[in-house]
Amino acid sequence: MRYCEQKGQVQVFSYEHNSDYQLVQRIFLQAVESLNPDNVVAVIHSHPYHVDALLQVAELCKMSEDLQMAADLVERALYALEHAFHPLFNLAQGNCRLDYCRQENRALFIALFKHLTMVGQRACHRTALELSKVVLSLDPDDDPLAMVLVIDLYALRSRQYSWLVRLADEWEASRNLSQLPNFAYSTAVARFHLAVQGAIEMADADASLQLALIMFPGVLSPLLEKCSVQVDHKVLAHDFFGPKAQTSMPPALAQLVQLYVARCWPVWKEAELLPWLERNTHAVLARVDSKDPLVSECDGHRRRRYQGAPPKNITRHIVLADLKEVPPAISPGDSTGPVMSFDPLPPADSINLYERPRRPRTATVDNAGALSLFFRSLLPTYNANEPPGAEGAAAGPVDDAQFDIEFEHEGGGLEVRRNLASLMDMLRDLLRNIQLPDAPDARADADVDSSGDDELGNET
Repeated sequence: MRYCEQKGQVQVFSYEHNSDYQLVQRIFLQAVESLNPDNVVAVIHSHPYHVDALLQVAELCKMSEDLQMAADLVERALYALEHAFHPLFNLAQGNCRLDYCRQENRALFIALFKHLTMVGQRACHRTALELSKVVLSLDPDDDPLAMVLVIDLYALRSRQYSWLVRLADEWEASRNLSQLPNFAYSTAVARFHLAVQGAIEMADADASLQLALIMFPGVLSPLLEKCSVQVDHKVLAHDFFGPKAQTSMPPALAQLVQLYVARCWPVWKEAELLPWLERNTHAVLARVDSKDPLVSECDGHRRRRYQGAPPKNITRHIVLADLKEVPPAISPGDSTGPVMSFDPLPPADSINLYERPRRPRTATVDNAGALSLFFRSLLPTYNANEPPGAEGAAAGPVDDAQFDIEFEHEGGGLEVRRNLASLMDMLRDLLRNIQLPDAPDARADADVDSSGDDELGNET
């Protein structure tokens, strides 16, 4: 890590990869592009503290439900990142910044996010809250991982009610946090607990919850359903909270509502919250029936705010959260290939030190024959017109030293690929030297049964 510049009271830093690490990183990117997990594991075997490989394999362990191994790998990645900290880089001060646009800096964001998620799943909510603050402090202006979608949950679970209300009040002018369903409802819950403690009036908590219900009526039904609470018939039959509230939500807002319900429903299981929610829900229905101008005002805000696709940082957050109830809605413009967990949805203005290897495309073969079609059915990347060695060139220039390291350290995965490439080169030479007989002319010799040859000729 190097010190870049001082901006007022803020210090800007950046990770830098030396030449050896760059070489291993390119090997890792080729292993990822092969879509073979064994190749990625081979990188860790030869380089146990390669950060991106650790994060990628941690995701594989999580998918196989080996959560302990996934947590260990993420902690190992954090150890490697912390080992490279600059002496002036102090996370406790809150004034150290990293530019997420720089490719080398993203690993710290991703590793911390994965770590705080796992810590939160172990009910260490205060630790998860402090880690969320750390991630947010690295780039608070852009918030590339949309930490505002989860920091309220950990604040509630760790009972930091005053801090959450203060954050919402201080950032409202610049961030419009009340326009997010999670913050609208979470700050209302925080004010309720403060009112129970006598710190504020209960009327303030009621007003906050009613504003949240009016602004985001589509939250109520799925939230109560998730809590296994039967919805009042009067509420369910009303258009404001009924099925129409679900179907009329813009897709971007519906995704945030799903995210909030999937994460925060345990908060509402507290016995004292449900009667409070019911009382204010009926109060909101009375305001809707009386044509309260706030209802139409909030409806206009909601429609203007959630037009089009969600911002990329929100989609990136949903990808990393990996909740089965909330599938990410990735637009074609957000990603040009598979979404990798070690760097999901890079920003459009990304400053890249590494380019993603390109997978070879299957070209149109004008003079293809039956054997060529047969080999292509077995190997979709086969191309008889492709010159020998083109597959390697398609992935970018790689020097001899890199191939030596692959032979020595990568295990069998990449060696098998090279052997397969050599086999394909020999097959191309074989096919070029095979002379297939021309199909007989049916007009010249009508007595010759050429059905089999005609089929072969038509395929060529």
